[in-house]
Order: sequence, then structure tokens, then C-alpha cells
Amino acid sequence: MNPRVEHISGSLIREIAQKRKPTSINLGLGEPSLAPNPAHLEAGMRYAKEHGLRYTVNAGDLALREAIAAQYAYPDMHSAENVCVTTGSQEATYAVIKTLLDPAKDELLVVEPAFPSYAKMAALEGIEVRTVAMREEDGFAFDADLILNAVTKNTRLIVICSPCNPTARVIDDATVRRIAAALEARGGDPVWVLHDEIYREQTFVANAGYFAKVYPHTIVTNSISKSNALTGLRLGWVMAPARVAASLVKVHAWLTSCADTFAQQAALHIFSSGAIGEHSAWYSQRRDGVARALAQSGLPHILPEGSFYACVRLPEGLKSLEAAHELADRYDVIAIPGIAFGPSFESWLRLSWVAPPESVAEGLTRIATYCRTAAPGR
Repeated sequence: MNPRVEHISGSLIREIAQKRKPTSINLGLGEPSLAPNPAHLEAGMRYAKEHGLRYTVNAGDLALREAIAAQYAYPDMHSAENVCVTTGSQEATYAVIKTLLDPAKDELLVVEPAFPSYAKMAALEGIEVRTVAMREEDGFAFDADLILNAVTKNTRLIVICSPCNPTARVIDDATVRRIAAALEARGGDPVWVLHDEIYREQTFVANAGYFAKVYPHTIVTNSISKSNALTGLRLGWVMAPARVAASLVKVHAWLTSCADTFAQQAALHIFSSGAIGEHSAWYSQRRDGVARALAQSGLPHILPEGSFYACVRLPEGLKSLEAAHELADRYDVIAIPGIAFGPSFESWLRLSWVAPPESVAEGLTRIATYCRTAAPGR
């Protein structure tokens, strides 16, 4: 066995999620509960009936790549050659890490709390991973000074997910511009930023920042999984300046050859019909109710600025993994332990609020009850 594989732990998120029972209040797995718009799937079927399901070119269907580039219109990323269509954003991220980083000398800097896949993918490649934790006392807001001070001479790539999984915080435009200006001023080999925009269409604040708008050494990943409730279709993309995009396509070609042709046609219908944000209003409305439920629960929490997560703090002395197991076993609530997203998030639980509002409220009530009874000294 590859020793790198042997030393990488399994997913704590899946460990807790698999404890779900038919009766459970599921605030765990990050997956939309909305049904997808059937028009997109019907468009894919019409194409399949007429043309079959042959391979596309490695980079993906030309019309789809043009549509993605036009949708976001980032400087230096406004044409099809800047887009590679991938098997979900997870493959896109892996392709970026494998393309950009030399295990012999480069390191990956992950801004935490963070989805665990970034570090695990780098570990599979034998790449050094360093982390920089945002401060709990600031509500885990993105801090330019902390991030910039963590950059070393070996840092080749910084990963930032905004809106953030798990914290639901959004990096603002001023912070993005400050980081970009400082990285530009360093000189020498560029430090790249991978901006994971998987929750871009679930942004609830007006001042969100986007690295690709202001920093030329930016790579963006995204997908239709969260925006259009199509997680199982596994269709994502990576956008990059042309000088990097060609190499990304080369790596992607060896990883999966090309993305699913049916999925690409469904995605093309989404972009062609202007439907990439078709669920945004629903999430925005639901978020207002979640904010009220969080306040009523009495639990310390982070007000969601984006994504469909909310995070609540456990009482001092409680471990998040033990708490998540206890909540699943005794309270029939599935919640994800903060330790899955880095040591700085140990005292927190991540909750997905795509369940019906009454289930979310009841889940918060049960968590609050657990916190009152399980806190040390009770």
C-alpha cells in the first residue's frame, strides 16, 4: 500500500453522517435539500438522444466553457481557454494542487477553519501543508495580517474558501485587495491563491471579495452542485490564466479524461438559461429564519454570511467529536464536529440548515439541551 494513503485518516464528516437514522434531524452533510430543476436534465437527455454520449475534448464542451467564462467575466479568465470542466469541484481542486505544487520544494497554506480535503489531497501528493487559523474572538473572520504573516518563502499556493465551509464567513473586498497588493509586492515567483467559490451563489452580504477580480495569480474552482442542487451530477470547473490552464487540462486529462457529457449539457442549459442563481433567493429567505432560530436557541453562534451552514459553540470542556456522537446516539441529531475542520474549530459544531425550518429549530433546541446537561460540572 502507498504509505501516504495509509497515513491519511478517513472523513469525520462521513463518520458522523453515516449514523443518521430515518428519524434523525439531519443537520450534517452539506447537500441541498431542494429538488433540481428538471429542465436542465431534460436538456441533457435531448442532447443524448440526438448525439449520443461520446467523449468531449479533455477541457470540456466548448460552448459550456465559453458560457462559464462569460458568466463570471474575470480579468484574464474571460474565454474558453481559461476554463477546464471537471468531475466536480473536488477533482478541480486536486488538479490545481497537482499542477502547481512541486513536492520537493513547495508548500500549501490552508486558511482554517477549512474543509479537510485540501490538506488531504496535498498529503497524497507528498506536499508540505501549513495552516493559519482565523481567530475565534473575531468570529473566524478572514484576517489579512494573519494570512500574510503565515506566508513563507516556500509558500506556493494559498487556499481560501469563501463563503467558507464551515464558518459561513465571507471574505470582504477590502481584505481581498489588501492580500492581493501585499502578495504582488513580494516579487519573485508568484504566490498563487486558490479561491474555492463553491458557495458563491449563496452569498448574503454585499461586500464580498473575489480574488480573480484583482489578483492575476488566482485560480477559481466552483460547480453546479450547491448552486443548482446537483451534487450527484459531479460537474465542476476550474478557471485559471491561460499560462496555467493548459497544464491544468493536461493533469485533468490523466485524472478523468473528460467530465460526463450528459452533465456538461445539463450545465450548459443552466448557464444558457441564466439559471446559475435560480436557488439564491430561497437560501437568502431561509437564512433569515435560521438567524432567528439561532438567536432563540441561546447557543453562541456565528451569523451566516454565506453558504448554508451555521456554527454553534459548545461549552468549555466538551470535545466536538464526542459531542457529535452523543447528539447522534442520544438526541437523534446529526451535527458535524468542528475538529474535522482544524484544531482551531474544536469547540464548535457545524450545522447545515437546508432541512425544513421546524426541523432546524428542533435540532437547535436539542443541541441546546445537550449543552446544558453535558457541560462539565453539571
